[in-house]
Amino acid sequence: MSQQADLAESFLRELQERICAAIEQADGGARFVEDAWTRPAGGGGRTRVLRDGAVFEQAGVNFSRVSGDQLPPSATAHRPEMAGGSFIATGVSLVLHPRNPQVPTTHANVRYFEASKEGVEPVWWFGGGFDLTPFYPHDEDVRHWHAVARDLCAPYGADVYPRYKQWCDEYFYLKHRNETRGVGGLFYDDLNEGGFERCFAFTRDVGQGFLDAYLPIVERRKEAPFGEREREFQLYRRGRYVEFNLVYDRGTLFGLQSGGRTESILMSLPPRVRFEYAYTPEPGSEEAKLDAYLKPRNWLP
Repeated sequence: MSQQADLAESFLRELQERICAAIEQADGGARFVEDAWTRPAGGGGRTRVLRDGAVFEQAGVNFSRVSGDQLPPSATAHRPEMAGGSFIATGVSLVLHPRNPQVPTTHANVRYFEASKEGVEPVWWFGGGFDLTPFYPHDEDVRHWHAVARDLCAPYGADVYPRYKQWCDEYFYLKHRNETRGVGGLFYDDLNEGGFERCFAFTRDVGQGFLDAYLPIVERRKEAPFGEREREFQLYRRGRYVEFNLVYDRGTLFGLQSGGRTESILMSLPPRVRFEYAYTPEPGSEEAKLDAYLKPRNWLP
C-alpha cells in the first residue's frame, strides 16, 4: 500500500471510532457491536452495528480497506483506460435509521481509491459526502444541515458547496419516482484536483463535519411524540431507501462486483420497511408535506 493510502486508512479508522462514540452517546442506550472480517481476494474491514437503541433502531458504521487485481466495472465507468488494473480502496460509510419518525435517516461516506495498470500512469482520488432523508421535515433542520455543508466547503472555494450540493441532488435521485431521496447535502467523487494534501484535507473536513450537521437535529427531534400513523409512514418511506440502494447506488454496486462482504454492504438497508401499492398521502396531511421537499432547491439565502 502506498504512503497516501496509509494516511487515508489511518484517518478513516480514527473517524469510525469518533463517529461510533458520538452516536452511542446520542443514543444513550445501546452500543455498537463490531464484526471484523477479511476478504479472501485482499483486505478486510470492521463492520459496527448498533441495534434497538433508545434513539436508533439500527445504526451501521463501516470501515473497509480492500484491494484486488481486477477493477470492477463500477470503478472503471469513468476511467475505461484502467479496466483490468489493480486497485486499493479504503473508506468509512454509515447509515443511521432512527426509531422516531421525526428524526431523519442519514447517510455519510468518505473514501480513497488508487488504481494502477501496466503501461498507464497510476491514478488516485477521493470521494464522499453526506445526505439527509427526513420523513417529517422541518425547515430549521434542513437549513442547519446545509449551512454546515456550506461552511466546511467555504475554505476550498466559493463554487465548491453549490457544485457538490447539485451533484448530491442529481446523484440521490430516484428517476423512476421523479423525486430526490431526501433533502440532499454534499456528494463528490473522482476528486484529485489541487494535489493529495488539499483533497485529503477536504475529505477530512467532510468526514468530521458530518456530526456537526446531524447531531443537533437528533437532539431537537428525538423526544418528539409520534404514533402508529407516523411510524407506518416512516416504514413506507424507508422503501425508497431500499429502492435507491439496490438500483442506483455506486457503492453497493462496487461492493458486490468486487466480491465484498455482503452483510456489510447491505448494512445500509433499514431493519424494518413496508411497501404499499400505489400509496398516496391524504391531501393536506403532514405526510403530504414531504413531497415539497423532494425536489432540489436552494435552502440557504
